[in-house]
Amino acid sequence: MLSTLPYLDSIPPLWLQIAIAATWVLFVLLIAWWVARFTNSDTEIVRKIVHIGTGHVILLAWWLDIPASVGISASVFASIITLLSYILPILPGINSVGRQSLGTFFYAVSIGILVAWFWNLHQPQYAALGIMIMAWGDGLAALIGLHFGKHKYKVLGLQKSWEGSLTMLLASYVVSSLIFLVTLGNVWPTWMISMIVAVIATALEAFSLLGIDNLTVPLGSAALAFFLNQWFK
Repeated sequence: MLSTLPYLDSIPPLWLQIAIAATWVLFVLLIAWWVARFTNSDTEIVRKIVHIGTGHVILLAWWLDIPASVGISASVFASIITLLSYILPILPGINSVGRQSLGTFFYAVSIGILVAWFWNLHQPQYAALGIMIMAWGDGLAALIGLHFGKHKYKVLGLQKSWEGSLTMLLASYVVSSLIFLVTLGNVWPTWMISMIVAVIATALEAFSLLGIDNLTVPLGSAALAFFLNQWFK
């Protein structure tokens, strides 16, 4: 049995697990559609609603103890859909970032890799950490950088902002700290590991050519957190 969140007393049947996760994803997509249809919000806000919202499915998978096979299958299906969406108008507005990017595809792939890796180790919290850093860190960094980023810098020809990078750092630290507080408790490695992970995640996010940060940030953050925690045990 995988390590589950402490407040879940019993595991629901598989069909209900899948239904809950699917309902959440559809709910997020419905919110994004409503915002796009009935408000004047730009496409980046719609994208980040989906980016941040769907990332929380990893918490549901952890909380509900969804089998790895289900998570991996869902990742493969989502990866195929996102690849097709670059050719066909399946996900209009979600893949439009003003530059060539495979970010949505990498995001789906990273979930499958992390589920396969850490569910097998009975350590799903690290998969959750990687995806939630990507969801909140990258999502908020993009929004803050777009609307409030005044101090610019370039990485591999891509323009970033210090405001966005600082947001990434803070969000990554908060996500890591919260997950470690739940799983490790209020001990000194919680705060130190969280800061190291946040710094590295921010550096990885800065190198976002073709949307590769949607793969390197979650995988790098999860792997680093896992190995640091083993080191400091």
